[in-house]
Amino acid sequence: MIEANSSTKLEDENLEINLQGKKLQEIRNRALENIEEFWAQQANDLIWSKKWDKILDWNPPFAKWFMGGLLNTSVNCLDKHINNIIKNKAAIIWESESGDVRTLTFNQLYVEVNKFANALSNLGVKKGDRVTIYLPMIPELPIAMLACSRIGAIHIVVFSGFSSQALTDRINDSKSKLIITADQGIRRGKILELKKIADTAIASTPSIENVIVLKRGTTEITMNKKDLLWHELTEKAKSYCQPELVESTHPLYILYTSGTTGKPKGVLHSTGGYLTHIYATAKWVFDYRNEDIFFCTADIGWVTGHSYMVYAPLLHGVTNVIYEGTPDFPTPDRYWALVEKHRATILYTTPTALRIYMKHDLSIPNSFDLSSLRLLGTVGEAINPDVWLWYFRIIGKEKCPIVDTWWQTETGGIMLSQCLGIDTIPMKPGSATFPVPGIDIGIVDEKGIDVNANNKGYLVIKKPWPGMLMTLWNNDDKYIDTYWNKFQGFYYSGDFALIDSDNYIWLLGRSDDVLKIAGHRLGTMELESAFISFKAVAEAGVISKPDKEKGEAVVAFLVLKSGYTESAELKKDLVDHIRKTVGPIATPNEIYFTNKLPKTRSGKIMRRLLKSIITNSEIIGDTSTLEDEASIEEIKQIYRDFQDIAK
Repeated sequence: MIEANSSTKLEDENLEINLQGKKLQEIRNRALENIEEFWAQQANDLIWSKKWDKILDWNPPFAKWFMGGLLNTSVNCLDKHINNIIKNKAAIIWESESGDVRTLTFNQLYVEVNKFANALSNLGVKKGDRVTIYLPMIPELPIAMLACSRIGAIHIVVFSGFSSQALTDRINDSKSKLIITADQGIRRGKILELKKIADTAIASTPSIENVIVLKRGTTEITMNKKDLLWHELTEKAKSYCQPELVESTHPLYILYTSGTTGKPKGVLHSTGGYLTHIYATAKWVFDYRNEDIFFCTADIGWVTGHSYMVYAPLLHGVTNVIYEGTPDFPTPDRYWALVEKHRATILYTTPTALRIYMKHDLSIPNSFDLSSLRLLGTVGEAINPDVWLWYFRIIGKEKCPIVDTWWQTETGGIMLSQCLGIDTIPMKPGSATFPVPGIDIGIVDEKGIDVNANNKGYLVIKKPWPGMLMTLWNNDDKYIDTYWNKFQGFYYSGDFALIDSDNYIWLLGRSDDVLKIAGHRLGTMELESAFISFKAVAEAGVISKPDKEKGEAVVAFLVLKSGYTESAELKKDLVDHIRKTVGPIATPNEIYFTNKLPKTRSGKIMRRLLKSIITNSEIIGDTSTLEDEASIEEIKQIYRDFQDIAK
């Protein structure tokens, strides 16, 4: 059975689901009664060389989990599988944009990681050193991450689409000792000259001692004095590297988040607590099975790629598909083709990618055999109910449950989701359902007091959890100010949400994206979902602009589905639709039609860029994550044309 929120009408839905959910509720209640004992039980699933002396050292807002415990990440991901049947199972199935395929078994991955770990050690990299990884979506990226973890080095993965300045900033902030890159990456048929970008960055990074270059292309590489070739280093390296046992609180990685103002923040994650969280949540949410082929479409440069593309599948001995490409190049069918080709059983993707596919004719996904899928997942932003239903009906054929997951770079792992590995509950299209066990979520008002059902508020986390960030790299003060000062004792997520009368949680977008129209607070997510529920609209980006009468007025940027064209009549129909579904207060003052919206490379709409265009103001903050600069230029031209007509 599927339930819907009040704005979504469902007909003839008869999905057979256990409606009880009692087992999940009992586990959640028991976990919150004693979070330390609960998470210690989960930590027992990992391989520890020495068990912890203390489960949690909580000195708000700093948490240290499993104090005194010793372990190694690569041992938990690889060594544990080498003496059993999983050894010869595929760990990674990699496919390129052009269709080239490469498969690595767990044993092959183990050997490659050990060789590269020895290569790093031979260059003087040791426990605690920072290593920046600037590689495309290829198997060598997780190999490099795991090799760093094997010797206790802290890795910093930088998305391969970033500029030299973004790379320089991250290297200098972390004071990385070494950078790993490739001569090239490929995206949308174009060659990204990563080595040249890295060379530019390294000119301003005094901490870098060596550069390891992976050769992929056929042209000769210009080598500098710090440069070394990957294949030459690994050819000479031994095939076994003694793993460095590290404290549970030893940092595993730094991952930089994009700042809306100022420079990116270096989120620091531990080893023992982080691995415990992602191991448990992957088991609960995805209900991993031995035969699963897990296809996560995220880039490893983002936290989803770290947690649920690299570490969690390997911890569980699950085969993972890695795709070096975009969802709609060279044709708008790449994910469906990959599911069919590799018989993927779980698809974990973004609402943004789904909206891209929704623009096209249904004959595209319907022409592929997607029968191998048993579970669908979403991540990255809240999913609009209409997108959820499209995913459920068209891709899942009304047979696959959907896990809509909410979490952040800072949380390390999933915080809100269905937990199909524990129990099943009714699905509500667009709701992330409930907190996973051991996570104490609250929705509070400006004073930090819990709001009543169906009232909007700020999403906070009330108790520490093992996957939480330790701090911001070399910036404890900013860590405290950003996440803990708004509500004393609570972690402030920066997201707006509500709990309905059934205690289901609904994400309403970033709290700084809330519009105040004539004294009423409207979430961008709420308005964008209303636009997308209209038959002609594939994507929506909603912002506000100053208005003398209302204070703020609604402005919408819309991408239409194929077969629809903009017109005055369509605008009128859209206005009427918003008035009916949300209310007259949400009537848009301006509607613009565009071919694409400005998004980060992880698929999030960059609303502040839209607002800067509408208000003719300077773009503030980090724009290094912008996927396609042409989207901004197109919108600027559309707005200029509108102003000319208005004159």
